[in-house]
Amino acid sequence: MITIALSKGRIFEETLPLLQAAGITPLEAPESSRKLILPTNRGDVRLIIVRASDVPTYVQYGAADLGVAGKDVLDEHGGGGLYQPLDLNIARCRMMVAVRDDFDYEAAVRPGARLRVATKYLQTAREHFAGKGVHVDLIKLYGSMELAPLVGLSDAIVDLVSSGATLKANHLKAVEEIAQISSRLVVNQASLKLKRNVIQPVLDAFAQAVKQG
Repeated sequence: MITIALSKGRIFEETLPLLQAAGITPLEAPESSRKLILPTNRGDVRLIIVRASDVPTYVQYGAADLGVAGKDVLDEHGGGGLYQPLDLNIARCRMMVAVRDDFDYEAAVRPGARLRVATKYLQTAREHFAGKGVHVDLIKLYGSMELAPLVGLSDAIVDLVSSGATLKANHLKAVEEIAQISSRLVVNQASLKLKRNVIQPVLDAFAQAVKQG
């Protein structure tokens, strides 16, 4: 039995064609099922539905053999104990710094300056601003990041941006790109050794599907 960890929503939907290329079809949809362990058309493969931020942990500790996680999540996790063989080129977006429309970001990020930054990506934000010589007071939020600069909680936010429509609607502007983000296939290192005869064909099918676009 191999277990694949996925999160609901965009990643699940965009992983479905890759699963189908590997001959794997979920028998239930996570959006309509209350089950957290979903059977597939293959008796030796099952899916588990977890929070996006928990996927690397389930794979690292062997509760799942494979998983799909965004580069943003992997950067925060650190990627310890994980093999990352493939960029799936799905769920693409950008990690950005954003501020209020009227905030002078260029003047605020001088070396030695101090900035208040709201984000759930603490490690990413810390490393980015450290590289600029800017001291940051990090404020961890789990959602509605755009609100923080509007009410004076922070000077800037670090968050994922797709279209930028939410920023614009809240009178914010993206001022700096930190990284291009997409989702990666992650594999438990022990599983790859012990179950290679089952896992390798899945990896090969994913790689071929990604190559074909």
